[in-house]
Amino acid sequence: MIIYQVYPRSFADSNNDGIGDLAGIELKLPYIKSLGVDAIWISPFFKSPMKDFGYDVSDYRAVDPIFGTMDDFKSLMRRAKSLGLGVIVDMVISHTSEEHSWFKQSRARENNKSDWYLWSDPKPDGSPPNNWVSVFGGPAWRWDAERRQYYFHSFLSSQPDLNMHNLAVQDAVLAEMDFWLDMGVTGFRFDACNHVFQDELLRNNPPRENTVDALHPYGFQVHLYDQGRPEMLPFLERIRKLLDAYGAFSLAEVGGVDPLKLMGQYTQPGRLHSAYSFALMRPDYSAAYVRNVITTLEEHLHPASSACYAMSNHDKPRVATRWLQGRDPVDTAKAHFAMLLCMRGDICLYQGEELGLPQADVPFERLQDPFGISFWPKFKGRDGCRTPMPWTDAAHGGFSTVEPWLPVDASHRALNVEEQEANSASMLHFAREMIALRQEHPALMLGHIDFFDAPDGVLAFRRHHEGRVLLCVFNMDGVAKTMHGLDANQVVRAQHARFEGGTLSLGTSGFALLED
Repeated sequence: MIIYQVYPRSFADSNNDGIGDLAGIELKLPYIKSLGVDAIWISPFFKSPMKDFGYDVSDYRAVDPIFGTMDDFKSLMRRAKSLGLGVIVDMVISHTSEEHSWFKQSRARENNKSDWYLWSDPKPDGSPPNNWVSVFGGPAWRWDAERRQYYFHSFLSSQPDLNMHNLAVQDAVLAEMDFWLDMGVTGFRFDACNHVFQDELLRNNPPRENTVDALHPYGFQVHLYDQGRPEMLPFLERIRKLLDAYGAFSLAEVGGVDPLKLMGQYTQPGRLHSAYSFALMRPDYSAAYVRNVITTLEEHLHPASSACYAMSNHDKPRVATRWLQGRDPVDTAKAHFAMLLCMRGDICLYQGEELGLPQADVPFERLQDPFGISFWPKFKGRDGCRTPMPWTDAAHGGFSTVEPWLPVDASHRALNVEEQEANSASMLHFAREMIALRQEHPALMLGHIDFFDAPDGVLAFRRHHEGRVLLCVFNMDGVAKTMHGLDANQVVRAQHARFEGGTLSLGTSGFALLED
């Protein structure tokens, strides 16, 4: 499956209030369909105080007014179905907003919800129960004066973690999923899956030996007890039973201590269908690194399961900047896009990736992300990948007629959809062609993957299915490379490449897909 992620605040603003909305997404569904993808994943649009921009849910069954109404969502669903597009809803199941009725009742010890969140008494000296820290910085425990206890939060202090050890909480979360499945959604992307369970004994995390790259104290610990717990596995089986009753799809976001291993565990038979990690959203773009990621995943995956590969999303700097390394931006974006579309498994594309959008430069005074505001300038937050989609070269990129919630980067306006549509050599046209090639080629859609020897800096693997073999070769280095003795007879797709007599020459950002 090829999935196109839509970040609703920044996709299309239909009512010109500066914030994208569901009606805007519906207006742009024909564009998404034209890419050739199978489904859209919509980041959270539930009712929320928006302290973490929708990932702090206060009501799972309501659309936040800034995005529209439930009727708008139903209309979007009908339009997507008519176009043959699936709709994947982003479910946040590790935590809620402090404004959720469940948390208010738990804080007040009402309606048998006293232990629906992870509460703990202080130590005798009043300090938190253990050494756990928040992903966003600072202690992971917040004192609540009403209960005279601490509650745990993996992220912002306004995002208390649910106590998923409680079966009643699991039942309630499954009921929220059932609500959307009844409405006909294709399935769910599950946010922060490794954060759903914590150690019931609240044991301290051990220290990490190497903390040189740590942004803040979260990086000083090995997170053995506050995430990635084995109790998650039977809960995933409960989720899968519900999904199977509707024929629905599931995609997990997996981070943590050993995310590639967890991806394998989470996608075992009877659990989730697919999972992705941040492994290809790191600064390392070397052929050796990418090969190691794929090889490690293949070792952990069950033969019948598959990973989902993604190079960009709403949380990480865009790949067009992160892996550019001084090369031509359009050629490099094309090469990376081609590589992504040649991988085995599901594929996630992030809005604007098909345009080759670079990371936007958002000045401090326009930052919205609390994570970035806290750690500027060492860490600039997530706003640079969340700026509005550029549809035209008009003011604000045609996203809105008023100043949007985040500024439109000048470099994005130059890469707008309208102008790329008019240029047959554009990244947008290339993206459509690569998606079509993947959808039509059995080796790419269904084939196995194995690597073969290549010069340093070159990623080379075979995709093969029922006798059809495709050699996929990518120059990840900044200098030209040559390979000899390749057994192929035609070039299916290439860039900065020459193939003759079994010898392949690749220039900078060069790649070749060769049919055996």
